[in-house]
Amino acid sequence: MPESRSIIRYLAMAAALLATALLLGPAAAQQYAGDELPSYSRGGADTCLQCHDYDENVMAVFKTPHGSFTDPRSPFANLQCEACHGPGGDHTARLRRGQERPAMPAFGPNALLSAQEASQICLSCHKTQGGSDAHWAGSTHQRQDVTCMDCHQVHVEKDPVVVKANQAEVCYQCHTRVRAQSLRPFAHPVRQGLVACTDCHQPHGSLTDAMLIKPTLNQTCYDCHAEKRGPFLWEHAPSVESCANCHEAHGSIHPGMLTRRAPLLCQSCHSRAGHPSIPQTGDRLPGGAPSSFLLGQSCLNCHSQVHGSNHPSGANLSR
Repeated sequence: MPESRSIIRYLAMAAALLATALLLGPAAAQQYAGDELPSYSRGGADTCLQCHDYDENVMAVFKTPHGSFTDPRSPFANLQCEACHGPGGDHTARLRRGQERPAMPAFGPNALLSAQEASQICLSCHKTQGGSDAHWAGSTHQRQDVTCMDCHQVHVEKDPVVVKANQAEVCYQCHTRVRAQSLRPFAHPVRQGLVACTDCHQPHGSLTDAMLIKPTLNQTCYDCHAEKRGPFLWEHAPSVESCANCHEAHGSIHPGMLTRRAPLLCQSCHSRAGHPSIPQTGDRLPGGAPSSFLLGQSCLNCHSQVHGSNHPSGANLSR
């Protein structure tokens, strides 16, 4: 009977080690080939906390879903710290004098796995069919070697990137141009914490340009600007085609986040010939008579329904 128990225990340990090798990916399996495959620490998290209990960044994990013992999906309901960091048998073993302590397989200083390989550990749990991360493989972030750890913090009570008021600061670490645009006079209320990057973008990948949450830019904008959706009896072609034809999505120096002020914006498509919007000063108006409408807000004084009109007399988008 004792021999049977020993055999069963040996097989269970072998299965666990094989599962870990598969979890950590081909690089780890190659790194720990044959007899070099490390074992798990004897005490699990208790072994880890003998040294790391002083570190607030480590202990904070128990305030997160990752540190829950009651949730069967949590790492701490399974292999605890080693569910993410890999087998720590070598790392926690007794050392000879002068011997350097081996690194943990994943995460932490001198980790044996690359950041991208370590990200596969996260994806082994955070990979759901049709979920927000379904298009991670091949996405812009994945191709640019962005890893889970570049954006997420696991050992904190509230990951900053999932907090609406803090999220943009995490994204701005790479997207510095967008940060500059958001500081312009006319921009979405990102600085006020009312709009977050994920309201428009899917950072884990999507099938659209710029990783938008909807199939097109216009559909994404319509989530908030539903009154611009239409359908309209009289449509304005640039508006139907793309909001970006006239608007800067992340911020502009012009009112309405326009790419240029009217009439220059309008005249980039509409000919100025034969129309009183040719000049912007009284000296060059036909007949030398300045128009208060033209000198005020230009085209928009008359053509106010620039996104489309349903008025029977709104063919020129003025009603």
